[in-house]
Amino acid sequence: MGAAAAAAAPPAPSWGSPKPNASPNPRFYKPKFVGARSLALPKRSSSGFRSELTSPDLSPGRSGATVHVSRSSPSCLMAASATVASSVALPPKRSRKNVLLFYCEEMRELAERVASEIDAVELRSISWRAFEDGFPNLFISNAHGIRGQHVAFLASFSSPGVIFEQLSIIYALPRLFISSFTVVLPFFPTGSYERMEEEGDVATAFTLARILSNIPISRGGPTSLVIFDIHALQERFYFGDYVLPCFESGIPLLKNRLQQLPDSENICIAFPDDGSWKRFHKQLQHFPVIICNKVREGDQRFVRLKEGDPKGRHVVIVDDLVQSGSTLIECQKVLAAHGAAKVSAYVTHGIFPNRSWERFQYDNGVGPENGLSNFWITDSCPLTVKEPRYRFITGPLSGGMGFLDKNGEFVLVRSH
Repeated sequence: MGAAAAAAAPPAPSWGSPKPNASPNPRFYKPKFVGARSLALPKRSSSGFRSELTSPDLSPGRSGATVHVSRSSPSCLMAASATVASSVALPPKRSRKNVLLFYCEEMRELAERVASEIDAVELRSISWRAFEDGFPNLFISNAHGIRGQHVAFLASFSSPGVIFEQLSIIYALPRLFISSFTVVLPFFPTGSYERMEEEGDVATAFTLARILSNIPISRGGPTSLVIFDIHALQERFYFGDYVLPCFESGIPLLKNRLQQLPDSENICIAFPDDGSWKRFHKQLQHFPVIICNKVREGDQRFVRLKEGDPKGRHVVIVDDLVQSGSTLIECQKVLAAHGAAKVSAYVTHGIFPNRSWERFQYDNGVGPENGLSNFWITDSCPLTVKEPRYRFITGPLSGGMGFLDKNGEFVLVRSH
């Protein structure tokens, strides 16, 4: 029994082996400490340094094993570095951001000028057709090719009849799996209809803002909506969270143009009403300021001088838009009556319904009583600048301005 028991007994555990019947759970297994005698100092070899580390071997019957870790020579390190560098591909340089620019038919000329001056802009076309009943029949060319691209649309809401077809394109483009979407709407046409004077009035500025706020989100997030000189800055809050309105201004173009005038040191700025002053005075705070206001007498509206002295000055009237032109003409007469040497005018948006530009006259160098010395506008309203009485030498929206010349014709010039 003793011999059989001895033969059946398990071998004695070697150093570092777990105890018999010990739990295999690693939380309860603690290997024995390896003393300093198990470590060997590095030995110098002809090919470099060689370290010998003696580590315990947990297999039965062995006390340990030697692991050799080589420290290569400098030449070997250089070769290894080259191998690692070649095996790790560096990320490619980010290419310049290209923008695919779509446009409505009214903005074709402006879009072509933008693309010719900015290399990062590539024009893309849309087929603007109509069915027999007059409703739009639209087609976006090469729709698969714009996937993953940055896309912009140059819009012009010049009349209610063209808004629907352009909105159809604006709503469709973000759904084509594009990276980002920007709508450039230079003139927000219902911006001046933002107030309710009595119950029942409809603030169509809010209506159009709500329509634009529902543009679908692209892969890059909400649509960016760029508008120039909106009528009232508080209209920013008419837009919802699914669109990011960005309000730009044409005033920097005006300031650049004024610096080119021979009498630039004698210029002062006139605002035809308090609303215009609130809108622009901070951008023109380095100029002397004149403020006019509108006074109602019965059914008629008159312009009066509120503060400032125009005597002997070249006065530039500044407003966001012009329609019939009555306010600007009345303001011109008031400034001339108070001794202004010259009177000019600037508006960002020249709407001029019913050919109302014909009401403005050139002063012929005689004096402001007879008309304006200059009338600067931007080309934000493309149909206006294409009228027969206009002659153009112009750049894109960022540089196009105009003036009333001695022949009574508006001339657009590049503002550098």
